[in-house]
Amino acid sequence: MTRTAAPGDVPSVDEVEAAAYTLATDTPEADGTLEWAKTTLVVVHARSGTTTGLGYTYGAPETAAYVRGHLAPVVGARSAWDVPGANEAMTRAVRNDGRPGLVAGAISAVDIALWDLKARLLGVPLTHLLGRSRPQVPVYGSGGFTTYDDRRQERQLRRWVEDQGIPRVKIKIGESWGHAEHRDRDRVAKARATIGDATELYVDANGGYTVKQAVRMGRFLDDQGVGWFEEPVSSDDLDGLARIRSATAVDVAAGEYGYTLAYFGHMLRAGAVDCLQADATRCGGLTVWLRAAALAEAFGLDVSGHCAPHAHASAAAAVPNLRHLEWFHDHVRLESLWFDGTLDPTGGSISPGADGSPGHGLTLKSADAEPHRTG
Repeated sequence: MTRTAAPGDVPSVDEVEAAAYTLATDTPEADGTLEWAKTTLVVVHARSGTTTGLGYTYGAPETAAYVRGHLAPVVGARSAWDVPGANEAMTRAVRNDGRPGLVAGAISAVDIALWDLKARLLGVPLTHLLGRSRPQVPVYGSGGFTTYDDRRQERQLRRWVEDQGIPRVKIKIGESWGHAEHRDRDRVAKARATIGDATELYVDANGGYTVKQAVRMGRFLDDQGVGWFEEPVSSDDLDGLARIRSATAVDVAAGEYGYTLAYFGHMLRAGAVDCLQADATRCGGLTVWLRAAALAEAFGLDVSGHCAPHAHASAAAAVPNLRHLEWFHDHVRLESLWFDGTLDPTGGSISPGADGSPGHGLTLKSADAEPHRTG
């Protein structure tokens, strides 16, 4: 529900709730370094009076319990206007619990819920609250898992390019920690043949290669017209990323495992990437994501939103150095099933706030999600 705050009114955060919902993937999936068969969505609701904001992250079901037990008391009774203050209070409160990982995801989901709550209290789209640099946000189709056979990969790519008109797509490589390089090359070549020369092709190795292997692959990728080489080695190997970046023509991208603003600073100072990835559902919510985008701009680089496209959409529209958002298969599937207010990527972009709905426009389909509750 939404109410418009009266002039001079200082609404408080009355309640913070969280729940986790898990759904099996539509087929077993894998990338270069991990296999999975289910995805968990952690949803946070922050209430002020009769108005409720929604935030979310992806991660372990235990994230919901952490929100309820540790973050709700920190945020409760604070001014609903002061989202950065709430973010800082949560960051300080979790010092001894360990910020990276599950805790960062919990902070992120609460932060997103608080931004949505503030916009709904004001009765405006979140894009109006944050301001716009652009009316539309470019997206790229992302999936192409290493478990896909040729036919399934081709179907997915054609759906994005031909049915939805998305002019940029990404597949996974680095299969079996880089031990299936021949198949990686074959799948990249087949992807290029499927989408033609006019569509941008990206790859993601999820840290599966060694530095020298990534350099070799980089030359092949350049020959195939690939424009984006994501996590060729571990994103913790900043020196390795920088070496690959200097030795290859294809753009090197990383940053999805940045849980703090300082991490992005280290990555940028190391010259490790051509485009900084940041994930608002991991790094500390929209508050920190916007700061990471500003850091990247100061280094003359673009920023790209990693996964969870609807969580990023409004903030992505606010930054001038945005390259695109990841229209990730698993997350788009869950968000479409369990949220009302999802966006249409037809033509290769989305338009957050265009319908005038307050906040980010998402509401949970509780009746559909509740049978899948796991936390």
